[in-house]
Amino acid sequence: MQAHLEAVQRGAPESVHSLLEAVLKVGRELDLPQVLRHIVQAAVVLVDAEYGALGVIGEEPRLSEFLPVGISEEQIAAIGHLPEGHGILGELIRHPESLRLSELSNHPASYGFPPGHPPMHSFLGVPIRVRDEVFGNLYLTEKRGGKDFDDEDETVLATLAAAAGVAIENARLYESVRNRQRWQEANADVIASLLSGADERQVLPLIVDHAREILSADLGALALPGDGGKTMRVALATGVGADVYQGLVLPREGSFVGAALYAGEPLLSADIRTDPRVTMLRPPPWRGMGPAVAVPMGAGEGVRGVLLMGRKLGSAAFTQAETAPLLAFAGQAAIAMELAGRRQSAEQLTLLEDRDRIARDLHDLAIQRLFATGMTLQSTVRFVEHPAARDRLLRAVDDLDETIKIIRSTIFGLRAHEAGHTRQGLRVRVTLVVERAVRALGFTPSLRMEGLIDTAVPPDVAEHVVAVLGEALSNVARHAHATGAEVSLVLRDSRLTLTVSDNGTGMPPDRPRSGLDNLARRAEGLGGTMTVGPPEHGGMTVGPSEHGGGTRLVWSVPISLR
Repeated sequence: MQAHLEAVQRGAPESVHSLLEAVLKVGRELDLPQVLRHIVQAAVVLVDAEYGALGVIGEEPRLSEFLPVGISEEQIAAIGHLPEGHGILGELIRHPESLRLSELSNHPASYGFPPGHPPMHSFLGVPIRVRDEVFGNLYLTEKRGGKDFDDEDETVLATLAAAAGVAIENARLYESVRNRQRWQEANADVIASLLSGADERQVLPLIVDHAREILSADLGALALPGDGGKTMRVALATGVGADVYQGLVLPREGSFVGAALYAGEPLLSADIRTDPRVTMLRPPPWRGMGPAVAVPMGAGEGVRGVLLMGRKLGSAAFTQAETAPLLAFAGQAAIAMELAGRRQSAEQLTLLEDRDRIARDLHDLAIQRLFATGMTLQSTVRFVEHPAARDRLLRAVDDLDETIKIIRSTIFGLRAHEAGHTRQGLRVRVTLVVERAVRALGFTPSLRMEGLIDTAVPPDVAEHVVAVLGEALSNVARHAHATGAEVSLVLRDSRLTLTVSDNGTGMPPDRPRSGLDNLARRAEGLGGTMTVGPPEHGGMTVGPSEHGGGTRLVWSVPISLR
């Protein structure tokens, strides 16, 4: 650059001051897009050209970016697709040396201009080098006043290109350090969320959003293997068109995410719609997307899925430099998810061990003491002569027997588990149904349960009970105008009876009965019965009805106790 400045000083001393100002202005900027824009603007002013542009050479010998100056947005829209490196611009890519022309169309490599392109005749182009790498080219056209570009213009532009190479390298280094910090912060955020106990479903959007933001991607998606590894399902999508891609199922063979599943490295595509690795016959699903990158989350047998980032059609392609950290980020996120899953399994195991201990204590201590107390009361009955006192003692013994049955049912509920997860018993499910109905009802119904509900009621009958209770409470909320309701679920004498009573308006004869008929058919299908009528006298404990009515639904089915 010093040699170029000395050449400018010898040829045009009056230009040195303006050139130095331009070099300093470009060098102060650290944001790469702004650096590139300032370079073109400075070049147009210094050389007094009407149009200028900077072309960035991609990983293939073509232009990955093209920044024009002097052309309006309307003209750019009329031109359509910006140059990719053919014609004269391709000549500079193939031969990165200064090129000066009086008439563009006379050069053998000239392609001409597309419709809507402003007329251009004189041309000056110089390469921009960052150390030994040709980063791109700086182009100027149409010297003002109809003149041709001269040696002085070429020297000034070459000097600016040398300064641009330094500024671009500094901006790249700054961007690299900044991105490295952002990846580290993102990884720390994901790990902290997982290890703090957050659910995996809460952390996955965090992983996708961090990657999408750092890479300036328009779409982020996470695809998981399914159907024995034959398909890939988009379990999560954020950004542009996320609703379209959410739940999308792709074949493992012939899809871009499938190819990335076991690639072990980032897969880059300049245009995912025409990528040769996408061989499935149906139309490509990534409508509107162009550049894409996909990386596996994990390695070998531990691959959990594929993280895909996409940009809109026409956007700059992803580079290996900017996507290299994505593989490590996805891998670390997968490891953190694995560790969090093992921690949750350990916590679940501890919980199950605690439940086993509680069950043992209930069985070995509480039940034995209750049983001993019952035996003592039974042996005391023969010493009591008063009939009423004898009856009370016998009732107390029966209550103790029933309490022992309930505790045994609770013990079974504590120990019951399915596929590594504690299974919710019917008692819990009924309680949840009642709790969910509170908001619609405006009050909390009373709830009473009796008998071996968790242990003796078959799963299919339990499903019917939950459905019937939900429908009954929904009817109370919609039609009864009640201020109170009672729910009881009793298993006694091999019969399960669900009763729902309210103190509302009662049931008018002209009310549609389609919902009640469905409940009755459920009971009949199980060999049971259902009745609907006014509450029994003295049956309600929730207070008198404001309307003098009320409804009582009794749904009862037989239970085979083995």
